[in-house]
Amino acid sequence: MKPLLATAAMAFAASTASAQDLSRTLPDAVGHVAPALESYSNDDLFSSVWKGEELSARDRALVTFAALMTRHETDNLADHVALALEAGVTPAEISETITHLAFYSGWGNATAAARAVAPVFDERGVTADDLPAVDPELLPLDEEAEAKREENVRGNFGDVSMGVVDNTRELLFRDLWLRPDLEPRDRSLITVAALIAAGQPEQMTFHLNRAMDNGLTQEEAGAMLSHLAFYTGWPKVFSALPVAKEVFEARTE
Repeated sequence: MKPLLATAAMAFAASTASAQDLSRTLPDAVGHVAPALESYSNDDLFSSVWKGEELSARDRALVTFAALMTRHETDNLADHVALALEAGVTPAEISETITHLAFYSGWGNATAAARAVAPVFDERGVTADDLPAVDPELLPLDEEAEAKREENVRGNFGDVSMGVVDNTRELLFRDLWLRPDLEPRDRSLITVAALIAAGQPEQMTFHLNRAMDNGLTQEEAGAMLSHLAFYTGWPKVFSALPVAKEVFEARTE
């Protein structure tokens, strides 16, 4: 069995990441310098938060990767990629997450993430055949929803920067968002995670609604916020909570 297939088989056989698996994402220096932090990591983050049933280990690994990439925290990104692969995230999904978040977190963060991920892919035998096509057949476009989005953006910002308006339409919503190697729900999920990590909750409303339209539940969204508090910091999550609250309340009216 190819290394990649073996990894995938093990990933789908396991429904959660073990505390032992997670502990490898914590540098040894933490125990030497900040033993209390090591204790919080092992006893609370790894043994409790990551075990929460409200959000799958696969989704937790994906949003953690998105947050770390957005924050340019590449030192232990390789360990988190290995963890994500073992939790069921595919190499194609990792690749597509990097491509997607280049537009939302910046090219520099994406290229740095690619450098950090490359050794993991090499070690696990990931080849070009396992990665998304450069020019795949795109998913169908919701023409009505896209027309409304385009009208809103053009009306508000067409006189400010038509370049942004045009590129948002052609590159993002008529191309990037329609690439098939990442489910629409997951694209929205990583986008929301990146916005929280970047401290830009004002952009969350559209993307959180889009994620929930594509299957993300309110319980999962709430669990994502709780999870990301550990990786982005409490203040960033508290800044995102009012936006999430407004989205949840509007959807129940």
